[in-house]
Amino acid sequence: MRFLMTLNAPVRPPDQELYAEMGRFVEELSRAGVLIATGGLALDGTHVSSKAGKVTVVDGPYPETKETIISFALVDVADKAAAVELGRRFFAIQGDGEGDLRQVYGPE
Repeated sequence: MRFLMTLNAPVRPPDQELYAEMGRFVEELSRAGVLIATGGLALDGTHVSSKAGKVTVVDGPYPETKETIISFALVDVADKAAAVELGRRFFAIQGDGEGDLRQVYGPE
């Protein structure tokens, strides 16, 4: 099962210790064959919405930065429980913050 794990704008600013710890975690997931992709996202972006046939495009950055997704990991694990455990481990390294785990459907 594939899951997209996201991190919203964190409370903890990144430092060398965080980069090192997260690097070890990413390396572990890579060696285990669980990690499909990971990356950071720019704070600015473009939001596209549609209502009653009208498409609206708004360029970021956005006022609610705490809701802005700043990084992601796509993992392939046995089940949702395994994805939740990876999320727990991630936040044990990251510290305060929030994100989501969403199952990814479609061709592999």
